[in-house]
Amino acid sequence: MAAEAGRISEDALLGGKVILRQPVRGHRFGHDAVLLAAATPAQAGQHAVELGSGVGAAGLVLARRVEGLTVTLVELDAALAALANENILRNALAERVRAVCLDVTAGIAEFSAAGLTPGSADHVLMNPPFNAPQNASPDRARQLARSASPGMLEQWVDAAARILRPQGILTQIWRADGLADVLAALTDKFGAIAILPVHPKPGAAAIRVLVSAVKGSKGLLVLLPGFILAETDNKPSAEAEAVLRAGAALDLIRH
Repeated sequence: MAAEAGRISEDALLGGKVILRQPVRGHRFGHDAVLLAAATPAQAGQHAVELGSGVGAAGLVLARRVEGLTVTLVELDAALAALANENILRNALAERVRAVCLDVTAGIAEFSAAGLTPGSADHVLMNPPFNAPQNASPDRARQLARSASPGMLEQWVDAAARILRPQGILTQIWRADGLADVLAALTDKFGAIAILPVHPKPGAAAIRVLVSAVKGSKGLLVLLPGFILAETDNKPSAEAEAVLRAGAALDLIRH
């Protein structure tokens, strides 16, 4: 196991349209990153910020999907932020994407110094750590990426609210059994909340929720029909193939 500590693998997303380097050990990206990018309704000419970006999976998939979009990746771990910068270059996205090493819980001054002033983002997307501390991984890097400390989600939502413009959109993915925590964190600053449950198979309980919310909105909460990852024979569903391989969008914002 020690020999794997510094090893890096090269992996593909969107059917090979995005190639990323990531550590062999620790938290590794998966479907969550692609689903998060697909659920972010960004458009050309806008600015999206991914909080806790790791090696940049969700933000780079979003940038690949939406031509003309500017993306900032925010990552606390310096080694992962360095890999994110490598991945930006590897995917020829340096004109529109940048990575900064920054703690999501940092204050206004630190964010502003990194070019993220209040109201400067149209979209924030995030996949915050969501495991309870008692279920934390023994791997330190994985623990940082996946273990939620008390009050952490509220701090991330506050950071998102600060850098979003009025009516800007926050999109996040979270474990399904923690939905109540997400709604509680959003209540004071966001409205027009839309929830998309993600199910592993038909008839199975949701394992994730994708949640979008609009800063300062008074709109009502909407619970959307679930997204199915695989059929009963374990083959990917048609909708999952469209999103995970072909780059289709997931429309959480209903007009």
